[in-house]
Amino acid sequence: MESMVRKAGVVAGCVMVLAGCAGMESSRSSAGDMTFFVSSVGPGKGADLGGLEGADRHCQSLAQAAGAGQHTWRAYLSTQGTGLSDPNYVNARDRIGSGPWRNAKGDVIAKNVEDLHSASNNVTKQTALDEKGQPINGRTDKPNKHDILTGSRPDGTAFPGAPFSDMTCGNWTKSGADGSAMLGHHDRAGPSDASWAKSWNSSHPTRGCNPEGLRSTGGDGLLYCFAVK
Repeated sequence: MESMVRKAGVVAGCVMVLAGCAGMESSRSSAGDMTFFVSSVGPGKGADLGGLEGADRHCQSLAQAAGAGQHTWRAYLSTQGTGLSDPNYVNARDRIGSGPWRNAKGDVIAKNVEDLHSASNNVTKQTALDEKGQPINGRTDKPNKHDILTGSRPDGTAFPGAPFSDMTCGNWTKSGADGSAMLGHHDRAGPSDASWAKSWNSSHPTRGCNPEGLRSTGGDGLLYCFAVK
């Protein structure tokens, strides 16, 4: 009887080890399948991201560390032209691939670009996770980090250039008190029921481009990162 008990214990232990290995493999597979995340940290210079290239590198680096570096990653950011007739602007919606996009836990965020910019998208506090699969602090958390840099209008397009307001902190090169950038709320929450307060990509501008200005309204220089392929 004692021998049988020992054998049963050994078998149970092996099953637990195998289950643990399977769980680890599942976790690795999930990280590799991730095609969307909110950056857990910003580059550290407020809204100076080093331009679009620097922002993309930041997304790629975080994805690499999380086990999803096999994808090409882009930051969801728009840029503005120098004036109304300047064609050198970039729409965030045009630089993130075609979808579908999934978070670290496999939840589908959106099926395609149109779905992402429609009322049916699945960007919420529960699904807009960081590259490690962890939630980002929302409006009711301390510190609040729900302001995500986008520089975009609700449909994912760029704002017009001068003489209109700067909505991209100098196309992501400013880190001082001057300038501003459009933000979205990843938790779809704000001080009122207005549509802007619930927008994931176009809620309100920052108070300046420095870290202090971003934090003053509930931000930390975080980005939406999407896998292009």
